[in-house]
Amino acid sequence: MPTFAALGLAPPLLSAIDALGYAEPTPIQAQAIPLILKGRDVMGLAQTGTGKTAAFTLPILHRLLGGPRRTRVVILSPTRELCLQIEGNVRQYAAGSGLEVAPIYGGVGYEAQEAALAGGVDIVAATPGRLMDHLEKQHVVFDDLEVLVLDEADRMLDMGFAPQIQAIVGQMPSWRQTLLFSATMPPEVEVLARKYLRKPVVVQVGRRSSAASTVRHVVYPVPRPRKTALLAELLRTEAAEGPVLVFTRTKAGADRVVRDLEDAGIPAHAMHADKGQAQREQALADFKDGRVRVLVATDIAQRGLDISGITHVVNYDVPQQAEDYVHRIGRTGRAATSGDAITLMCADEIGTVRLIERVLGQEIPRVSKAGFDFGT
Repeated sequence: MPTFAALGLAPPLLSAIDALGYAEPTPIQAQAIPLILKGRDVMGLAQTGTGKTAAFTLPILHRLLGGPRRTRVVILSPTRELCLQIEGNVRQYAAGSGLEVAPIYGGVGYEAQEAALAGGVDIVAATPGRLMDHLEKQHVVFDDLEVLVLDEADRMLDMGFAPQIQAIVGQMPSWRQTLLFSATMPPEVEVLARKYLRKPVVVQVGRRSSAASTVRHVVYPVPRPRKTALLAELLRTEAAEGPVLVFTRTKAGADRVVRDLEDAGIPAHAMHADKGQAQREQALADFKDGRVRVLVATDIAQRGLDISGITHVVNYDVPQQAEDYVHRIGRTGRAATSGDAITLMCADEIGTVRLIERVLGQEIPRVSKAGFDFGT
């Protein structure tokens, strides 16, 4: 495996990497960084937790060093949380370089974002909807844009952002460099790539729709009315230590699970789209800092969030799409660490679990918990 220095990155970036304790590039970084430095359009496909953000951020920062202060890079991502995470990563990697990044996302006022855009900023990390709002208000122009990044492009399409992406890209110079990174690449994203990328190089680490090999999968059959009681029992036994991320299908379901867990003496926070931005940031901060051990979320948290040390991901509701299972459990077993993916399966979810198994290419063991199985 080459070193970061051997990849050709500038000394200020190598210093930042060293300060962060990165020993050597991950496979996606080792393959993608040289291509991006050469100006190639890249489609990057890798499992979650493999360092995709650094794979595109580091060569972009190398390109920007010493250049003029204007909007030269736009990074589009599907959620506010991922947008803020990308901003944080850029600030870490750009430490001491003088390069600036502005996060542009909904749920907050326009004034501070407008001021940042008007003052000139090297990198805009944005969600498509809010960036489109600023374009319509003429707060930002792309005359000097050099690089566009579509991060988690499949999720952006799932969330209905295709019209905004098309409108945004339509105002960008055709000679830009375009990078597309994702954990999966369904056919509709390949169509998107053919539309916006020029002769892209495909960088793929691992197989499509695969989960990290360090994750242990297990399914607990349970009657639907007993799911919360089983979850509480698991949080006291098998998942008694470390941060636990629980996924529900609905926002109301997340709130209900939190109330039931707290009634059982287990503190938890909920995070979903009906929560205000400040509430979402506080819930995430409390979870990251260990002030609360259990975070119950809808699929808003399944993509991109880099929360170190999550020991267990629990599918309270089986995801309706098999690839969503891959994204959910990608929150654990990151960076070659081990983790557990637990799925609570009621009788009408058996067919969906079997579909997930076909996509994973493996059977997930069933574990019966005394007092909670279908027959009890």
